[in-house]
Amino acid sequence: MSDVTETDIATEEPVAETEETEARSTGQLEEEGEIAADYIEELLDIADLDGDIEIDTRGGRAYVSVTSSENANLRILAKPDTVSALQELTRIAVQTKTGAFSRLILDVGGSREARVAELTILVDKAIERIDAGAESAALPPMSSYERKLVHDVVAERGFVSESEGEGRDRHTVITRA
Repeated sequence: MSDVTETDIATEEPVAETEETEARSTGQLEEEGEIAADYIEELLDIADLDGDIEIDTRGGRAYVSVTSSENANLRILAKPDTVSALQELTRIAVQTKTGAFSRLILDVGGSREARVAELTILVDKAIERIDAGAESAALPPMSSYERKLVHDVVAERGFVSESEGEGRDRHTVITRA
């Protein structure tokens, strides 16, 4: 069961998925991406960092990726906590311009791909514990987007996952199908 909810940045309260957030048009998502790209471009200019920005839309979200041929100069921004903070700031910038909550995903220097690999390893270790006799295996708390990625990996492995807990303690528990 995949239970993905977003959190309001100011109040840390869950934001209910509405038809509006689920039914965003490609045009609206592209607009979010453009606003986000402009914001990130200004940030890169201020920090005197080079980067190419790509925008994509899929699954009801805008995806903004920052890459560089000189990967070293993006390393400072590619750390998971930094990407998460930048993503929240970028979402606020988009929300300020559009008036609507944004679910955009930011990737800096391949940080999201690296995080997917880390989450896959976590899932595989949890499944090993279940195969060794554990009834279930709980993963550490993580963001709604990361939990969604975990749910996808778990389903690919033929197991079941569910999100439990509230707020910052929300985590995924894996069980046999």
